[in-house]
Amino acid sequence: METVARKFLFSNFSYDDIMEGSTEVPLINSWFLMNSVWPISTIVIFYLYFVLKFGPQWMENRKPVDLKYVLILYNAIQVVYSVGLCWSVIKVFIMLEARKTGMSWKVICAPLPRAHDDDVMYLVYSLGWYYFVAKCVELLDTVFFVLRKKNNQITALHVYHHSIMAFSTWGYLKYVQGEQGLFIGLLNSAVHVIMYFYYLVAALGPRFQKYIWWKKYMTKIQLGQFMIMLTYLVGLLVFGCKQNRILTVYMCFNVTAFLLLFLNFYRKAYAHNKQKQI
Repeated sequence: METVARKFLFSNFSYDDIMEGSTEVPLINSWFLMNSVWPISTIVIFYLYFVLKFGPQWMENRKPVDLKYVLILYNAIQVVYSVGLCWSVIKVFIMLEARKTGMSWKVICAPLPRAHDDDVMYLVYSLGWYYFVAKCVELLDTVFFVLRKKNNQITALHVYHHSIMAFSTWGYLKYVQGEQGLFIGLLNSAVHVIMYFYYLVAALGPRFQKYIWWKKYMTKIQLGQFMIMLTYLVGLLVFGCKQNRILTVYMCFNVTAFLLLFLNFYRKAYAHNKQKQI
């Protein structure tokens, strides 16, 4: 076990390993927020300042803001957007299958030829950008918690997850554009369809609560997502897939952190529920 870990996770990465498949694409650099690291850095810094300091202090002596209709619209848009991302990833596989090149499902292990004028690669790049935009918009989740004075939901897990995802998706699209993101994005977007649909129904009011009896499974779905992601990412390393190794290791550690944090959250919530039943 130690030998395997050293070989696949702790081996010395050469410069070629780090830069494999890593390149800036002029087309992507021309897109909104992609030319420089400063815009996304500014967004995340202001996000952290607002949700951790300014926002709670500003709301301290104010009544919670009624955001019912804003949340209904926001969550509905998130559901539709996530469905669109899922369908677009599936469309990439359909387009590859239609070419009869044997690349359709191999794409999750071997990178596509980097022909930047290719329609499939353009779709892959576009998907990366739309996914990045989704992570930026999701920062509003925490802003809404602050405005509604739901400070108990502004946990370290929540803030870390949202801020690191915004930064990571920017860096991934900017420098790597690797096909690891296709499977990860598909799985995460599918989970977000379920999650934001739950939030949508919950925002409709108490008389709709009976339709979200499956709330207790939400954290389990998140945990399942991270376990599948981690299995896939470790598989990329173990089976020698021709993906950017340093990015894959970074993603492994990040997903592991999410998994452990969500496990801790689930354990505490489960223990709290058991105490209430006693």
